[in-house]
Amino acid sequence: MQRGFIFDLDGTIYIENQLIPGVFETVQQLIQRGDKVIYFTNKSIESIATYVQKLRALGIEVKNNQVVNSNYLVARYLEKNISLQAKVMVIGENPLIEEIEKKGIKCTWDPLETSYVIIGWDREFTYEKLNLAFQAWKKGATIIATNPDRTCPVENGEIPDCGAMIGALEGATGEKIELILGKPSVQAAQFITQELMQLPPEQCYMVGDRIETDIKMGIESGMHTVLVLTGITTKKMINQSQYHPEFVVDSVRDIIDTIINLNSKGKDPRKK
Repeated sequence: MQRGFIFDLDGTIYIENQLIPGVFETVQQLIQRGDKVIYFTNKSIESIATYVQKLRALGIEVKNNQVVNSNYLVARYLEKNISLQAKVMVIGENPLIEEIEKKGIKCTWDPLETSYVIIGWDREFTYEKLNLAFQAWKKGATIIATNPDRTCPVENGEIPDCGAMIGALEGATGEKIELILGKPSVQAAQFITQELMQLPPEQCYMVGDRIETDIKMGIESGMHTVLVLTGITTKKMINQSQYHPEFVVDSVRDIIDTIINLNSKGKDPRKK
């Protein structure tokens, strides 16, 4: 049976510029088996082309249509759901702005002209930007976020991610931002499984290091879920979460032995 594997990137495939040991061999074996592989990152500060280039530099051969990021999902949503006359205000970095403008959508900093406020990870986030987004919201603009990640894993720990920008705007408006188009949105999962992989969700595995994004999306969309312990999440955090992954492995390199080989022998890898 052909399977689909959706891999998170930061903390799952690599950490900064270091490929996690065993990833290359595992991905190669899955491809040789005939399984489909997609890489899906919430990180909004880089373009898909940059991720493709990075993966290739790390030794993983990948095509552009095998990488999905939250910028692409936001731009795709806007293209399908807003009029050509509508303008958006983007709190985010150039890769997010460029992805949106590729769809012919115009950006603005004028709250009076803004139909949608797009919130992404912005390493130059300021009070001025927060106020402009807030004023646009007061005038009726809809708020969309790329991803809810509070932090991003780096070599020596973690740093604030888009969740920090979301928190600032939610603090000002007093309302929760509900429309998030990266993980854990079911819309993102459906796009990948139905349109890119063309496989039913029960034949797909979401593999990632975050319970609140990777695992939550997998569970809510009907996929198998695999949590790796190479990124943000610890075993203690698993016990404290309402979302429980189907499989917990030390790293991606354990997928072949833990899931594929045991399944092929008719054994349930979840049973010890």
